[in-house]
Amino acid sequence: MTTVINQHTKQSGHRPSTTSPLAREDFGSDFKWGVATAAYQIEGAVHDDGRSDCVWDVFARKKGKIRNGDHARHACDFYHRYEQDLELVRELGFEQFRFSISWSRILPDGHGRVNQAGIDYYNRLIDRCIALGIEPWITLYHWDLPQVLEKSGGWKNRRIVEWFAEYTAVCAHAFGDRVRHWIVLNEPMAVAGLGYTTGEHAPGNKGIHNFLPVVHHLALSQAEGGRVLRRLLPEARIGNAISCSYVVPNSQSAADIRAARRADALMNRLFIEPALGLGYPKDAFPFLSNIKRFMREGDRERLKFDFDFWGLQNYFSVVVQHSYLAPVMWLKEVPATLRNVPTTGLGWEVSPMGMYEILKQFHRYQGVRELVITENGAAFKDKPQDGKVDDQERTGYYQEYLDAVKKAKNEGVNITGYFAWTLLDNFEWAHGYSARFGLVFVDFKTQERTVKESGKWFARFLKKTEK
Repeated sequence: MTTVINQHTKQSGHRPSTTSPLAREDFGSDFKWGVATAAYQIEGAVHDDGRSDCVWDVFARKKGKIRNGDHARHACDFYHRYEQDLELVRELGFEQFRFSISWSRILPDGHGRVNQAGIDYYNRLIDRCIALGIEPWITLYHWDLPQVLEKSGGWKNRRIVEWFAEYTAVCAHAFGDRVRHWIVLNEPMAVAGLGYTTGEHAPGNKGIHNFLPVVHHLALSQAEGGRVLRRLLPEARIGNAISCSYVVPNSQSAADIRAARRADALMNRLFIEPALGLGYPKDAFPFLSNIKRFMREGDRERLKFDFDFWGLQNYFSVVVQHSYLAPVMWLKEVPATLRNVPTTGLGWEVSPMGMYEILKQFHRYQGVRELVITENGAAFKDKPQDGKVDDQERTGYYQEYLDAVKKAKNEGVNITGYFAWTLLDNFEWAHGYSARFGLVFVDFKTQERTVKESGKWFARFLKKTEK
């Protein structure tokens, strides 16, 4: 598929037009409403009950890697407080809870020996969800690779496809009797780009030479993980969650348009197209032709898997222009802060029409049967005052993005669910605790929780009307 980019839109931070206030009923009675989390960002308890180090534990111990020297040894202490936090999920009106499994809790050696204490913990978590009427959605991999596997090359080592398949099978056997919805990988592009190329994320590897083998092994693993789940859990609903941003060229010059196509190939097409049998998007980014060095006979077929749904994780649009100073990519992003558009506390463009456009873009793929927004949210500089967190900007952000989702749905896009990011303020990777995305404010010194006004808005919005 050749992506069609709107060449006429430079600013997309405008709210879609509506004729009536936003209402839950607009999305249909079967639309799924959830909140998303990730194990490493909330659990803490990094050395409890047999868990081994993951790459982020090691990365966070290195000076200067995480803002303010923050670490996730305690995080939100969700490991010990999950019962009260799941009560918050229910209080806010969400009926789906997306969480990830810590590979290091399940297989402390990466493969082989199973840690029963880890299995028991997630069984308690799943059982509590079900008791509260909340449907659990499992993400198998949300970036926390066991450090022992990284010592063997991590995602650079092709054997990781086998290790990941084994881990997937262990989880399927342990939790598949009660969990129907599974997400294989979370944002593989971030793993390849930030973790193994720029070094901004764990494990902190740098170098363009890492990029292609890591991409290929992630793409093989997303398909192999899907096949393992399909074989062991034939009734499961299996998906994959990819980051995506609507890409706009900074001008109508041929160079900027080509730069936008390259960015789109990496940010949006790189992991979905191999799974759909289209191969890697070499048409827009010829550098990807070099991936053939890491492909073996039969790999094109191994890359394919017919996912039941694709999870899209959208936060902002991206404007790019050609740059001679960036070898390989030959482009640079034009920051939102320089474009006179609305931004979040992290300087990300508030771009609801970007959400609409990206939904339409993925809907055009033949072979994509269903879309779910598996992450969407915003960080702002929240300040509690008199026991209240009045985060009006976040509430407005959610309203505008949901308006865009509704617009796409009304135009025929088969989008069946939406997950807000995130339940709790948490360890936000390299940002540490400086970036607050939660619907619930967390005082990390006392672990006290305070539902923000945006969370209260969701509770009102999601409240079902009596018939």
